[in-house]
Amino acid sequence: MAQNQRPKPLLDTLGEEIIRIITPVSICMFLVVLLVSILNTNSSASVTSIATIAYSETSSDSSWNKFLGALLNSLAFVAVVTVVTFILVLLFYLRCTKFLKIYMGFSSFVVLGFMGGEIALFLIEEFSVPVDCITFLVVLFNFAVVGVLAVFMSKMAILVTQGYLVLIGMLVAYWFTLLPEWTTWVLLVALALYDLAAVLLPVGPLRLLVELAMRRDEDIPALVYEARPVTHHDSGSGSGENTVQRRVWRERRNVRQDSEDNSDLNGNVVSDSNSTVGTVQSTRNGTRIATVEEGQVSERDAELSAPLIDHRMNGQDSMSAENLVLEGIGLGSSGAIKLGLGDFIFYSVLVGRAAMYDFMTVYACYLAIVAGLGITLMLLAFYEKALPALPVSIALGDFIEDSKKLYLMSVNLSLKLCV
Repeated sequence: MAQNQRPKPLLDTLGEEIIRIITPVSICMFLVVLLVSILNTNSSASVTSIATIAYSETSSDSSWNKFLGALLNSLAFVAVVTVVTFILVLLFYLRCTKFLKIYMGFSSFVVLGFMGGEIALFLIEEFSVPVDCITFLVVLFNFAVVGVLAVFMSKMAILVTQGYLVLIGMLVAYWFTLLPEWTTWVLLVALALYDLAAVLLPVGPLRLLVELAMRRDEDIPALVYEARPVTHHDSGSGSGENTVQRRVWRERRNVRQDSEDNSDLNGNVVSDSNSTVGTVQSTRNGTRIATVEEGQVSERDAELSAPLIDHRMNGQDSMSAENLVLEGIGLGSSGAIKLGLGDFIFYSVLVGRAAMYDFMTVYACYLAIVAGLGITLMLLAFYEKALPALPVSIALGDFIEDSKKLYLMSVNLSLKLCV
């Protein structure tokens, strides 16, 4: 076995990490812009939801009334999200994990089945696709069921899971673009501020949830996209088989173990950019642990399930290389980068709303979002702790949108004066 080496910090592979996150985000935003362009979504075509519970915007209202109404809608929506998140923290604290997984699975089924079904009907009507009702319902039901299994069972190909997560984000984002214009823009700003407080404040619900999961070494049942960088290269042996160098995760189960098992398994696997082989062992209580050795693994054996929260050990620097090899630990300075599906959704809402004006605005907002996401990932590389992904990108996107509107207003005013 090759000598175990100190893994690279996240900063050394930041370029790859940024690409692995920006790619699915870009796909999600592109799909939303495509839907908005095809279905010709207008500000007049709005929906009634919890985001419009306090005020219903009409074209006859003044700009000031629209702003106050949008502010009330945003405060109400953020208040509901905050209460629901604290309830989630409470249920997770009470170890109602199975209930939370069932709830998340049902929510995913509703998004894929009902929201996806309605958008599919719009597209069928738009392109006059001949399909009977029974076939449509059967295909839609299977599509939704497979999506729930792919996201929460962790036994399918990783590309299938990631693809369904992108689709869920796209479907929800499209429905958010149907909200009134003023409500949409104010809501984006309010959610960016909420994200900032929920993650960074000591009593923030998202921070409490993450710290609780890390303290218990458990998974959070949530919709989270996880970037898993893979590097393909040829094996040095004569077989010529493609091998995969990738981060390795372990599959953990929330079961009780005696103190001896805990002391033996305390260090088992973290995500690691240099550790590449996972050997799945069965303990006597049925828990499957993936231990890591330095080496290579073929593509067909490369899939391991991943927790949503990466386990991190204390006192890693004090451990000798011999102990690392004996305990089979894949040491990494950071875990796999994860991005909540809410970030996918509201990035896409921003560019989807911009697509209702012109594509130059879409392009400018897209660059602003990518720049903000890159800045956030750079901060993540330095601080190595959970950071809110919305504030920087939303701030830059709103700045681009407002600047464009002010510029066009000044141009129109100067043209009127010249005439």
